[in-house]
Amino acid sequence: MPKRGTVLAFDFGLKRIGVAVGETELHTAHPLPAVCDFYQIQKLVNEWRPAGLVVGVPTSTSGEPHKMTRQAEDFARRLERRFKLPVARVDERFTSVEAERKLRGLKRKAVDSVAAQLILEQYFDEAA
Repeated sequence: MPKRGTVLAFDFGLKRIGVAVGETELHTAHPLPAVCDFYQIQKLVNEWRPAGLVVGVPTSTSGEPHKMTRQAEDFARRLERRFKLPVARVDERFTSVEAERKLRGLKRKAVDSVAAQLILEQYFDEAA
């Protein structure tokens, strides 16, 4: 992944995809509105011009892959092929739970993008 520039992160879901944006130099991340399809992702890529992308890859609490793991990996590969950008993968086992804890009572759409924000923050922490 590039050392400088904007990064978009995704919390993949079957109904919605949470999105966050951040800056590699500042290690900051902010949630954006969730999206539902690649058309909306294309608009974000055109708007933000990211240097790279990050996808949260879920596993079981023991770290074993499951159905959503494969679907998130497929999503990451589709991003790589479509946008020709580097795509980092981050273990996102507990991000949705943490996002729900932070946002008690708010709409699910907000939780998805806060989960993406947490994924991006974790990526920055691991890259430091």
